[in-house]
Amino acid sequence: MTTETTSYYDNLEQMSVHDLLTNINKEDQTVPFAVEQAIPQIEALVSEIVKRMRQGGRLIYIGAGTSGRLGVVDASECPPTYGVPHDLVIGLMAGGDGAIRKAVEYAEDDAEQAWKDIAPYQPDEHDTVIGIAASGRTPYVIGGLNQARAAGLLTGCIVCNAGSAVAQAAELPVEVVVGPEFVTGSTRMKAGTAQKLVLNMISTSVMIQLGRVKGNKMVDMMLTNIKLQDRAAKMVMSEIGVSREEAEALLAKFGNVRGAIDGFSQTEE
Repeated sequence: MTTETTSYYDNLEQMSVHDLLTNINKEDQTVPFAVEQAIPQIEALVSEIVKRMRQGGRLIYIGAGTSGRLGVVDASECPPTYGVPHDLVIGLMAGGDGAIRKAVEYAEDDAEQAWKDIAPYQPDEHDTVIGIAASGRTPYVIGGLNQARAAGLLTGCIVCNAGSAVAQAAELPVEVVVGPEFVTGSTRMKAGTAQKLVLNMISTSVMIQLGRVKGNKMVDMMLTNIKLQDRAAKMVMSEIGVSREEAEALLAKFGNVRGAIDGFSQTEE
């Protein structure tokens, strides 16, 4: 397990702040190259997710600790960013929502709990479960993937060790081998960064494939604050050539950028 291998650096407590930051940054720079090596695996997983979501399927992340929190973050950002229902992309973690802020002891060691957490969503063969585990050996994730696969769901994973038990449990594993952490075994660092990058790639490319982006704009985003309302107005102004006042009126009437643009086009016809 390379994530548990001794750091390339030693005597960290004797380093200056400058050296600590420089060396952490040096290690972080290796992560995108590790992710690049996994692009064929990511592509295969995304392609299968899109097929199922076009048939009404959902995307479900399961994980523990940092990995679980990253899944919850990615899932929670899809509705405001892309205007999708809150139960289209679901983030579940060992120990429940309370574990997002405070670790729940031994929660990740229960191999039966992940499927119990998924069950209330009434999963079916159109859904995809992605297990997220830096080590690749988390029982919560392994158990959840095994039971999801047995029930006919598509299974994938994001791990940071090669040939792990989690990867063996998944039909379409994504293995991003980032090597030893700056602080030995602290997988919230490079491994967590790698998982975040892969999650960004998966959810963003899936949403684009599902038609949730026009050009390069988030036309379905929820207008939940002043910044987003301003961005939306500028998008409408640029797209259909109306004034700021007209753009704001269209947004107020139709609720989002896509609706404003489509609504304007229909009135012009």
